[in-house]
Amino acid sequence: MIAVAMSGGVDSTFAAHLLKKQKKNIFGLFALFSPKDPEKEIARVKRLTEALKIDLKIVDLTLPFREKIIGYFRKSYRQGLTPNPCIICNREIKFGLLLEEVQKLGASQIATGHYVRVIFNETNHCFELLKGKDPGKEQSYFLALLNQHQLSKALFPLGEWRKEDVIKEIVKLGLFGLTSPESQEACFIKGDYRELFTEEDFPPGEIVTVDGRIVGKHQGIYAYTIGQRRGLGVRLGRPYYVVAIDAPKNRVIIGPKKYLRCERFLVKKFHLICDAYRQKELEANVRIRYRHKEAPATIKFYTEKEAEVIFKKPQQAVTPGQFAVAYQEDKVLGGGEIHLKETFSSSD
Repeated sequence: MIAVAMSGGVDSTFAAHLLKKQKKNIFGLFALFSPKDPEKEIARVKRLTEALKIDLKIVDLTLPFREKIIGYFRKSYRQGLTPNPCIICNREIKFGLLLEEVQKLGASQIATGHYVRVIFNETNHCFELLKGKDPGKEQSYFLALLNQHQLSKALFPLGEWRKEDVIKEIVKLGLFGLTSPESQEACFIKGDYRELFTEEDFPPGEIVTVDGRIVGKHQGIYAYTIGQRRGLGVRLGRPYYVVAIDAPKNRVIIGPKKYLRCERFLVKKFHLICDAYRQKELEANVRIRYRHKEAPATIKFYTEKEAEVIFKKPQQAVTPGQFAVAYQEDKVLGGGEIHLKETFSSSD
């Protein structure tokens, strides 16, 4: 039996339709992650599962989600990092705790509407994660921390599809009007993520240039990220960007654009999807955020988990807390959280 994780959107709905069309034994699964007004979402998913003529089961994961994901989100900002909750959620919740729950419900696999592909490589005996066929939608970046067990239990029916064709088919099925708009933000945030924080969490502090000049005040380091130009509230005669965040001193450090260039950084917990990929050095294309165009790099492993990524050409706005994901063509090698080897001093 297969559990299809359904959010009420186009992608998960069409994934369920495809599996049913293949005569798979499936049921719909809705996971509660946020305690805020879930009734509307549940009602929408119920209408969709009724239209698809499949059962719906509901799993409440609000408590572990708050601890593992919202807790991680808040902790990262307190450390001056820019988190990526979707990557952690996929590893810890959707293909972690939720997978455990669906197995208790009698399902052996979980299917989602991600635009990625998984194949089993007979040569290296590994499940391999590949980009989805739609270059504008593919989501392999967000699944780069999954392990072999998780990939072995995952199904991605949309891996060979293009989003525009999925929408056309959903319209033909008469289901488009029942689906929810596509979300562009973290699922637990209704509006601006800054609403999660208060002045008590993040007091105001100083905005400092790379050469140590205090040039303004910030309203909390959580509101800033590397590469940010707008909303700094300072006028210095030319564009200045956030180039570092000094959490211990509660300072935002700004500088000209040249200070955003970064050639190398550390990944302290580099996850390789398959042990067969392991070498002392890997040549790969590395993506430093979801919409970043992959850039050629060398990855040097100093220990089993600690690696240094060295770009052939410096990249802009490498951001601590975001994730570096390594590719060889369409194949995902793995990745981990970015740690800069050195940052700018904000001492007076």
